[in-house]
Amino acid sequence: MKSLKYILAGILFGIIMSKSEAVSWFRIQEMFRFQSFHMYGIIGTAVVLGVIAVFLIKKFHLKDSENQPIVFPEKDKQYKKYIIGGTIFGLGWALTGACPGPMFVNLGYGYLTMAIVIFGALLGTYLYGLLKDKLPH
Repeated sequence: MKSLKYILAGILFGIIMSKSEAVSWFRIQEMFRFQSFHMYGIIGTAVVLGVIAVFLIKKFHLKDSENQPIVFPEKDKQYKKYIIGGTIFGLGWALTGACPGPMFVNLGYGYLTMAIVIFGALLGTYLYGLLKDKLPH
């Protein structure tokens, strides 16, 4: 029963992603080709809401669903790993037309080729887990 709230949140996320057209391969391609502001507007709105949420969490010392304080770790000053990781993520996003959230929404829509993308993402995550101790961090 405790997992029901997470399932409902996932369904709500999928509906919002679908209705905003954020799962559309064509919208994502428009973004990467700088042909439309649509996706930049969605991402920008998410960033602004995230900043407001973090501000409110810190100001009011809010707690998570298990009544634990929400803690934000100090920022890492080494940007090289973020540039490399962001580049890999962006290339995958541009090639497949989907980032992790929309992959599952598109699969739910019946685009069965997304199963290949999801498999690749899971395989990449698994391989990173195996190799992370040998990689520079």
